[in-house]
Amino acid sequence: MLNFIIRRIAQIPLVMLALSLLLFVIIFQLTPAQRAAGYIRSEQQAAQLDNIIRQRGLDKPFPIQYGKWLASTVQGDLGFSRTSSKPVLDTIEERLPSTIELSLYAGIPIVLLGIWLGTLSALNKDRFVDQFLRVFAVLGTSLPSFVLGIVLLKFLYGSLGWLPGPGQVDVINQFAVLDPTFRHYTGMLSVDAMLNGRWAVAGDVLRHLVMPVLTLVIIFSANILKVMRAQMLETLTSDYVRTARAKGLGSKAVNLKHARRNALLPIVTLTGFTAINLLAGAIITETIFAYPGVGQWVGSAAQNLDVPAVMGFALLSAIIVVGISTLTDLFYGVVDPRVRFD
Repeated sequence: MLNFIIRRIAQIPLVMLALSLLLFVIIFQLTPAQRAAGYIRSEQQAAQLDNIIRQRGLDKPFPIQYGKWLASTVQGDLGFSRTSSKPVLDTIEERLPSTIELSLYAGIPIVLLGIWLGTLSALNKDRFVDQFLRVFAVLGTSLPSFVLGIVLLKFLYGSLGWLPGPGQVDVINQFAVLDPTFRHYTGMLSVDAMLNGRWAVAGDVLRHLVMPVLTLVIIFSANILKVMRAQMLETLTSDYVRTARAKGLGSKAVNLKHARRNALLPIVTLTGFTAINLLAGAIITETIFAYPGVGQWVGSAAQNLDVPAVMGFALLSAIIVVGISTLTDLFYGVVDPRVRFD
């Protein structure tokens, strides 16, 4: 296990280097003037476009440009975002906690609900519960997130008025958040509100999170449900499960301890992919619900042809994918002791 961890950690710099090269190949297709626009922060600098091109080496051969770009990226200089009117790195640092907050509130129910419903469906094969959950899975996997989000907004906010509309917090509570005495410990507004003892603000933030979270949970838990059901049905007919039943073990012990645990291994991989896809899903979901995360920012940046912002998001996505893939591999050994990494 230790050797595997060392090998995986050693591969991360090589993978990131390869990904950075791929990203720069995409950037290199733009003209020097288009790439220099990412470093312009004022009208005075715009008048000195040629100087910026020379200073940044944007007129040099590909290897030299890649080296300069890689050095700037390592130092945190990802360019300037016209969309946020801030440096790309500062924008990511400001908005990423909100996206993480949304992903955490959605990710945990997605996995737990998907596993539970998949198990329930398999144990009630061909009964009404199974048929209902299979319809839910089909609808969840086929329904676009923007359609579901709009439907939820229409009924839960527009027609019924049960939940607040788009945004992260009501206008009244925005003043409390902007109060100098309100300390931002984590950047996740619901957590910071609780730590500050502002329970009204925390409750308001959580109410605004219900519809975005519900959208993501319905869409992504359907995939886990389908895979879990298929794996459980296969495991329930295996020899070791029949042997456990023959030995007199109860149905609960057989189904949950023996069958479900062995059916979880593919779910580990799917959970990793789900965590990665939550970042992509956040672009649409945050845009629909006007949630101030990375997804909303990069969605607007793409519409504005804000190249530094889009490339910064691509680099962030690459880091997240590599990190989650490594954690997923390590978690295999926890779920299934038969897996050996030596």
